[in-house]
This record gives sequence, structure tokens and C-alpha cells, in this order.
Amino acid sequence: EFQIARLVAMGATSKEVGTQLFLSPRTIDAHLRNIFRKLGITSRRQLRDLPLTT
Repeated sequence: EFQIARLVAMGATSKEVGTQLFLSPRTIDAHLRNIFRKLGITSRRQLRDLPLTT
């Protein structure tokens, strides 16, 4: 999930992230829903504004 969050925060689409991680865009979207819920956010823009650390 961290890799997905990082890539999306950098502006990648679900399709682009899926290609890089060998996952379907639907799988990426499912993980994004979990990430959003855990972080208490509702959009990719909010994810981009968060400081992501390793």
C-alpha cells in the first residue's frame, strides 16, 4: 500500500501504478480505498499533500 500511495501522490494514474507493480487498475483502486480510509482522506489531491515517509 505504501508503494501505491507514493506513486499516486506523485501523480500516477491507477493504470500507470498497476503497470509498474504488475497489478490491475481495479486492484490499485481497491488498495487506494483502504489507504484513504486509513488516512482519513477522500481524494488523490489530499494524498499528494501528505508527507509520505519510508
